[in-house]
Order: sequence, then structure tokens, then C-alpha cells
Amino acid sequence: VQLQASGGGLVQAGGSLRLACAASGRTFGTYTMGWFRQAPGKEREFLGAIRRSGSVHYADPVKGRFTISIDNAKNTLYLQMNRLKVEDTAIYYCTLDPTSRLYNRLADPHGYEFWGQGTLVTVSS
Repeated sequence: VQLQASGGGLVQAGGSLRLACAASGRTFGTYTMGWFRQAPGKEREFLGAIRRSGSVHYADPVKGRFTISIDNAKNTLYLQMNRLKVEDTAIYYCTLDPTSRLYNRLADPHGYEFWGQGTLVTVSS
């Protein structure tokens, strides 16, 4: 499986960006796909995840500003980011686990089997 993230770039604070993550290769009957980010000098941070069932969960720092969706026909995961803040600057990664993760494991990066290459989002003040 290959995950190709795109859509990063430079945006002013308060603006919006939509990231995409195109999946190719194997298909799975069930899965959990997620978004993480990593800022310089910081650990990888969970943003949210969506299961094959359609259930979506968000981390508190982005709840209400970020929206995760998926187009199964296009095998593409999206992250719509609104009201961006300078502290949202990071490399954003998409990931896939070919299982339906339990809620208490969604934020754990270990076990997500496939990762995209990351796309840089820079938010200027």
C-alpha cells in the first residue's frame, strides 16, 4: 500500500487548507485511517482518525477546526483545516491501519502499518 499526501503549503493565520491522501495498492475490508502531524522538535501528534464504518474521532486541539472525510470511490482521505493557527505549522502525515482500531488506540502511532511521506503546512502570522 502506498499513501501519497498532498495539499500542504503556506497559508496565513485564519486561513484554510485541505490535505489529501491518496491510497493505492491493496484494498481492505476494514481499516482505520488517520492524520498525525509533527512540528520541529516535537513528538508526532494525533489529529484524528476515521474508520471504514464512517466513525470519526478528533483530538481536542483540532476539534471544531479540522474535518476528516474519505472518498472510498477515489481511495482518498481528506483533512479540511480551517481557522489555522501559527502553532498548526508542522509536517502532516496520513496513515492507515488495516483493522478497525479501538477508541483508546486511535492516537497511538504504533501499529499504523502504512504511512504517507508527509506534507508541510506552514502558517504565517
